[in-house]
Amino acid sequence: MPPAREAHQTAPSDLRAAVSEVLEGFLHDQAAVLTEVSDDCTPVLEAISALLSGGKRLRPSFCYWGFHGVPGRAPDEATERGIVTAAAALELFQAAALIHDDVMDDSDTRRGQPAVHRRFEALHREQGWDGSDQRFGLAGAVLAGDLCLGWSDELFSRATLPIDAVVRGRRIFNTMRTQLMGGQYLDMLEQASSTQRGAAGAVDRARRVLTFKSAKYSIEHPLLLGGSLAGAPTDLLADYSRFGLALGEAFQLRDDVLGVFGDPAETGKPAGDDLREGKRTVLVGLAVQNATAVQSTEIDRLLGSPDLDTDGVEVLRQVLTDTGALEGVEQMIAEQVDVACTTLDAADLDETARAALHELVVAATSRRS
Repeated sequence: MPPAREAHQTAPSDLRAAVSEVLEGFLHDQAAVLTEVSDDCTPVLEAISALLSGGKRLRPSFCYWGFHGVPGRAPDEATERGIVTAAAALELFQAAALIHDDVMDDSDTRRGQPAVHRRFEALHREQGWDGSDQRFGLAGAVLAGDLCLGWSDELFSRATLPIDAVVRGRRIFNTMRTQLMGGQYLDMLEQASSTQRGAAGAVDRARRVLTFKSAKYSIEHPLLLGGSLAGAPTDLLADYSRFGLALGEAFQLRDDVLGVFGDPAETGKPAGDDLREGKRTVLVGLAVQNATAVQSTEIDRLLGSPDLDTDGVEVLRQVLTDTGALEGVEQMIAEQVDVACTTLDAADLDETARAALHELVVAATSRRS
């Protein structure tokens, strides 16, 4: 195994700062473009900037260490800037997904602040404009999300990397964006059709949504993007895929648990928001599959109710606990983490990157927000 590389690599804390610096510079450039349209476009940029100021930068981190995991590479400073730029593009893509996801889920908050469509609603009310504040908010969020989606491609194109590397990476980047949208549609479809489809297959359907809506674009695709940009061999890319899918599932399962049992002060979202939105997660699927007749009635009565109060949230939490759904999801998380760590330990990759990826396993699954 080649020795760990020191030169040009960015420490995790510095990586977050480097990604933020790239994003700030990019948004500064876009401000000039939008100002040419009108100063009235400023609230759009402010909403996007506020959203991008938060987050754990997990996706850029997986991309970065996927690149540096390829043994025997010693990138120069231009290449290092290039991989950080490509990694930062993932934050813009995630911002697009979050903005549109909050619209579809009718969420009030994101990362402890108003969701983007709520920001535009408030702007409409404050200015006393004509028409519906809700329609204005939805339209503003759609446009902001579209901007972030387009900008993710533009920023990726700015990466100072060899042309053949960018071509390899773009295949992953394009697949990631298309499959996430497919996963979002499956999520929407599941919420609309779950009653007709019934309990049979609910967990399998929820896991498929989880895979394509979250696991792939959160971890697997960022890893594959970094590895492809570095020219990783086929065997390492296969290990990245196995590691990324397992950890990605554990990551989203933890997110689902936090969406129901998490502390709002740490998650940045109201308690039980996922229950209020009627999300058909693996957690809910297990409960539906194992529920008694009485418990099924409670799930049907309360899940997805926009007026779900604290007492209703507590009733559903108890059902999720009593049916063994919570315990079952925790077991799934542990199993997937074990698969991820076993794969990571056996992979032929740089030792510094291996250590960093082990730290990211903990950050992705042992979190409170």
